[in-house]
Amino acid sequence: MTSDFADALAAGPLVLDGGLSNRLEAAGHDLGDALWSARLLADDPEAIVRAHLAYFEAGADVVITSSYQATFEGFARRGIGAERAAELLALSVESAREAARRARVGRPGRRRWVAASAGPYGAMLADGSEYRGRYGLDVAELERFHRPRLEVLAAARPDVLALETVPDTDEAVALLRAVRGLGVPVWLSYTVDGDRTRAGQPLEEAFALAADAEEVVAVGVNCCVPGDVSDAVRTAARVTGKPVVAYPNSGERWDAKSRAWRGRSSFATELVRDWRDRGARLIGGCCRVGPEAVRDVAGAVGR
Repeated sequence: MTSDFADALAAGPLVLDGGLSNRLEAAGHDLGDALWSARLLADDPEAIVRAHLAYFEAGADVVITSSYQATFEGFARRGIGAERAAELLALSVESAREAARRARVGRPGRRRWVAASAGPYGAMLADGSEYRGRYGLDVAELERFHRPRLEVLAAARPDVLALETVPDTDEAVALLRAVRGLGVPVWLSYTVDGDRTRAGQPLEEAFALAADAEEVVAVGVNCCVPGDVSDAVRTAARVTGKPVVAYPNSGERWDAKSRAWRGRSSFATELVRDWRDRGARLIGGCCRVGPEAVRDVAGAVGR
């Protein structure tokens, strides 16, 4: 699929933002709710705009919306009806657009891009199952879950849809079917463990699903440890021939039971340069990677 965003990727690399949730928590917001950062779409959307703006100001070319954990089902559990839920999903895109407008005031002449996040089914469950996959649903059921939300996000006209933190190939197939005909380019990004998806499928098999998908303008990995990225980038580039996206977490481990991060960060600038050299054209960070790290990424890729 040709698009301005695809053209920018070809001329890249582009710098992605970092973790939205950690930026919001640093500003004093409690994200312990099952909606996670999506709760603030209803409660304090200006906080989301400010968080996106911090990443643009740190050098990001692309920010990812707060819709990762925003679903009709999740909103319904909070008593939010379908019509209002659709408005909040669209607001996630508009909030990022507003941040881009404000960033242009400070640094005119530079294009800023908005990626609308669509997290996996497990994100809606809010129990850590997006790091396991295999939810007991078949591909058709997963496609029916994803399609309505993707339709709303696409109608809000983001530059690209981010199909992210995908743990297994069944969900990848469902997502690739669900985006057909929406008219918006997408990237497909797996969460991985070593050379396999979180559900245990070889990455060659997983990436190959996107090789002939017209809608997919980039494929890669996110929300994995930084040390797993380099080989995945090389594999994705070789198998698909498409630009590669890479945005791991800090290297700390998420403890779903206590809802806390454990361990130490291993996100390092020298790794970023290696990802770039192996073919990554869209590089940033995920959970626990903040604006200072994104500023370092921008420097490492020459933005």
